Amino acid sequence: MKIKYGIIFICIIAVLLIEKENESITTQKGSLTFLQVLLSKLSYPKWNYTNSSEEPEKEDQKDLETRGHKHVLLMASTRTGSSFVGELFNQHGEGMFYLFEPLWHVERMLASTAETTNWRDAPGIFRDILHALFLCDFSSLENFILPPPKDHVTPDFFRRESSLSLCEESVCSPVDKDVFQRYRCKTRRCGPLNLTLAAQSCLSKKHHAIKSVRVRLLETLQPLLEDPRLDVRVIQLVRDPRAILASRMAAFSSQYHMWKNWAQDGQVPEDDEEVMRLKGSCDEVRSSVEMGLSQPAWLRGRYMLVRYEDIALDPMQKAEEMYKFAEIPFSSQAREWILKNTHATEEASSYFSTQKNSSEQAEKWRFSIPFTLAQVVQKVCGPTMQLFGYKFVNDEKTLINKSFSLREDKQFN
Repeated sequence: MKIKYGIIFICIIAVLLIEKENESITTQKGSLTFLQVLLSKLSYPKWNYTNSSEEPEKEDQKDLETRGHKHVLLMASTRTGSSFVGELFNQHGEGMFYLFEPLWHVERMLASTAETTNWRDAPGIFRDILHALFLCDFSSLENFILPPPKDHVTPDFFRRESSLSLCEESVCSPVDKDVFQRYRCKTRRCGPLNLTLAAQSCLSKKHHAIKSVRVRLLETLQPLLEDPRLDVRVIQLVRDPRAILASRMAAFSSQYHMWKNWAQDGQVPEDDEEVMRLKGSCDEVRSSVEMGLSQPAWLRGRYMLVRYEDIALDPMQKAEEMYKFAEIPFSSQAREWILKNTHATEEASSYFSTQKNSSEQAEKWRFSIPFTLAQVVQKVCGPTMQLFGYKFVNDEKTLINKSFSLREDKQFN
């Protein structure tokens, strides 16, 4: 413990000296934010057990209370249907503590300190925050919430309403009648989130699940999965890259205006930065899946690959398989939610809704993406599509022919 605080003290002195010598990066706001990031990285112990017999020297009561719990990390990319799949666990019932994208706060903080942040450190920071949250410790995450929580209370927890656990009566603080709509949960009116109460709720639950689109590479999670205090299962969700592009163009119109221009022009410069970014994203996902399917010792029995299309076409069966993999009982509440929310009308659906006609949603993109763009995706993401079992199309007629399945029957696990 003395060594740990000594390191922190040395780092603080180093930061102050650097700031004094280099005034270009020493605004008061920037230095304080950088120090927050630094402290948050040092304040949580990183366990890396290469020997399964190696244990921490001493466990506190919180460690003992989390033994025997099941932990699920839903790892995905943006617009792969991860919000919908996350709901399959969120709707489990009283025994589940679910968090929707808690790493959003971390990414925003790192982006705001881009000049003083080494993005190579981001995967490790993401992992350590997940580590703490699975242990029901919100203190590390507090360092990244803006504005900073006061007495562990914040009105700015990202998408709190997407977690039933954070809207339970035991976590629901009193409401100021003049501002309650800002803090309103779907099930009840709640005031700002008390993170101490959230941690207590977390400790009372037997199962924990976190959904995140910010973990890029599976290999960065190895220390998390090797911690003997946890029993983490990773479910990686993938989707046809052509469908992902079509969905992103619709949901994030301003960010994908170049793709829309190319769709109208019929010409796509394959060496453009946007195209290369798409290729890089496909390569990252493929790299993680290849590692997961290779089943290294630290991941054996802890990794499951699922295609969104398979879930959309048979949500009940795939939900049962995911629950079985996670060794969590498939609850009646989850079954009821699936029955109710996978047959929604067109009017009830939206780009960001989890209430959809799932079978229709799986094929809808085929009529919205121009064949020209589908060709580009097939070229730059070809190896990824082949690994995941997605079929190529050679003309527009085949693309929009729903009787022609673009999905191979394939077993991954």
